[in-house]
Amino acid sequence: MALSAETGKVVQWRRWAFANLGSVLSNFGSLWLLLAPLLAAYAPRRLFKTYFNLFLRRHARRLLAVVDPYVTVDVSEPGGASAHYSRYGRVTDSGDSTYEEVKAYLSDGCAGEARELRAEGASEGDGVVISMRDGQDVADEFRGAALWWTSVVREDAQGQQRAHTRRCQRLTFHHRDRRLVVDEYLPHVRRKGREILFSNRRRRLYTNNKSGDSFRYDYKAWSYIDFDHPTTFDTLAMDTARKREIIDDLDAFRSDRDFYRRAGKPWKRGYLLHGPPGTGKSTMIAAMANYLDYDIYDVELTVVKDNNDLRRLLIETTSKSIIVIEDIDCSLDLTGDRAATQRRGRQNDRDDGSRRHDRDGSMVTLSGLLNFIDGLWSACGGERIVVFTTNHVDKLDAALIRRGRMDMRIEMSYCGIEAFKTLAKNYLDVDDHRLFGPVGEILGRESITPADVAECLMTAKRAGSDDESSRLEIVIDELKQTAEANAKAKAEAEAKAKAEAEEEAKAAEMDRDNTREEQNGRKSPKI
Repeated sequence: MALSAETGKVVQWRRWAFANLGSVLSNFGSLWLLLAPLLAAYAPRRLFKTYFNLFLRRHARRLLAVVDPYVTVDVSEPGGASAHYSRYGRVTDSGDSTYEEVKAYLSDGCAGEARELRAEGASEGDGVVISMRDGQDVADEFRGAALWWTSVVREDAQGQQRAHTRRCQRLTFHHRDRRLVVDEYLPHVRRKGREILFSNRRRRLYTNNKSGDSFRYDYKAWSYIDFDHPTTFDTLAMDTARKREIIDDLDAFRSDRDFYRRAGKPWKRGYLLHGPPGTGKSTMIAAMANYLDYDIYDVELTVVKDNNDLRRLLIETTSKSIIVIEDIDCSLDLTGDRAATQRRGRQNDRDDGSRRHDRDGSMVTLSGLLNFIDGLWSACGGERIVVFTTNHVDKLDAALIRRGRMDMRIEMSYCGIEAFKTLAKNYLDVDDHRLFGPVGEILGRESITPADVAECLMTAKRAGSDDESSRLEIVIDELKQTAEANAKAKAEAEAKAKAEAEEEAKAAEMDRDNTREEQNGRKSPKI
């Protein structure tokens, strides 16, 4: 009986539903007339997008991977470097360089394979960058993986403004090579592209700006000019065997990136160039920069305010560079006589004028310079060479030039016969001559710098004679006169140094006498 009563209730509910279905549908139709425009405008697109993202995207990706297993990556050109202006001029902030690096990498491949090309001048230097015209493609291979690059033009909508056309290099590869491409191939492309761009640019000679100007918002630690020094190792006046040793050392450094990483050492090397003035220390630096194709950062320590500013200079240098501190024994008080330095410091503390001078001058310390060379901050970047030059290596602190900081010491000595042959070839275009023997005797007996020898050769060249013997006879006469002048100057310098030493000894004796008198006066009892 209970079951039949329940069945009767269901039948009654169905009858009521069918009887009132018409009114329900009519009410729903009225509501639909109101909501239909809104649903037509928003609901289908958003509902479909939501449903697709939640349920269909994964299955669609799997289906597409079966139908088209290739993946594309676009490397777009930057939207442009941002720039603003100050009263000191235009200030530009460079943007992402990935696009230019990819173009440089593809330049060689495009020149050999693509048929329709575009030639553009390099941003620096006189080189030309060859790239594909729009729609062209070129194939590449990396560790067995096949890849294709295509030059395409893409339109990027920018709000209410008209679309902006932007070029991009499109990379296509099989999806199974995704990790290889992302982790290894693309970094490889960027490294090679940077190398090509670096080789096409003009080398630069940097110098540091005064640290006191750092309050300006457009302040830059370094300023530069194009470096176009003609010296090479072929024209460098030096013993041939010694030059070969230096070149081999530079080659080993440049190719030992993996060794330095494996050994746990920063990729840098230090060279100490020492010798009398005029022996070619600066010329050696230029030859090294030209051989390695490196930039030069010439650090002027006297305008560096303190150790923090020195560290900032190091951070803003680039890899593939030579950091130079010339005449380091004269730049700051970095000699090995630390006791004398402390005595001078105490004397300066008693002198108000000297204390004021120290406050305005450089506060770079030996510790700060040592950290600059091989401290923790020296490991930032890589492939750097640090070069010190000095006329008096014996005056430098031993900690500054020990192994590990200055890895190779190069003595730039007086001119010998091997160096003279190089200079004779450079200035007179003479490879060998019977008069080289007398010249060698003079150079072996006298201490004459390559700079003085070069001046003697210039005098012979200006004499106007085309005869090699006549020119070399003039060179011999000039060398003899130079040797006599050097001997006279040396004697005068020794006499002057002796007189100054005697005066200093007398002054020191007077100071000691005055000190004893003051001490005796303080000890004597008052009457």
